[in-house]
Amino acid sequence: MGKLSVFNFISLDGYYKDINNGIDWHQHGQEEGEFSAKNLGQDNILLFGRVTYQMMASWWPTQNAIDTMPDVAKGMNNAEKIVCSNTLQTAEWQNTRIISGDIFTQLAELKKTSAKDITVLGSGSLTTQLAEAGLIDNYQIMIDPVAIGNGTSIFKDMRRQLMLKLTGTQSFKSGTVLLSYEAK
Repeated sequence: MGKLSVFNFISLDGYYKDINNGIDWHQHGQEEGEFSAKNLGQDNILLFGRVTYQMMASWWPTQNAIDTMPDVAKGMNNAEKIVCSNTLQTAEWQNTRIISGDIFTQLAELKKTSAKDITVLGSGSLTTQLAEAGLIDNYQIMIDPVAIGNGTSIFKDMRRQLMLKLTGTQSFKSGTVLLSYEAK
């Protein structure tokens, strides 16, 4: 049985994207890149909402991404990927399939039947929906040492309280901190 986890980064003031939907304030160094490459080596299924999928698919297969972060690019490009979308008709990025309609039932079934864990990357709206449906088992939140003043919260429009238990912390030389939680 697979677990469903979320990995996202946020600013010190709690936003995962800025007021213009940008993430260029998010600056990771070699140590964070090594952490990402190691996590991608766990052979999880990567799960995206449409917007994040299109952003990732436009970057990771490029030669620039491969030259800049070769291990992460290799992991992202080779990973099995699922994009949740009712509007996307095709997924050109290798190893990607689309699910639509009742994604909650489909993902609950995938959790029961998959030998692999599933990791949501970014995808704030999807994260909120899955959290409200009670489908997320673990959260990894990477806090960057930058305040951006305004933007979109990772749990924007959440209608219920989410209770979490801290299961681990990790500090990076850059000042970035990773907090790991499990759902209570």
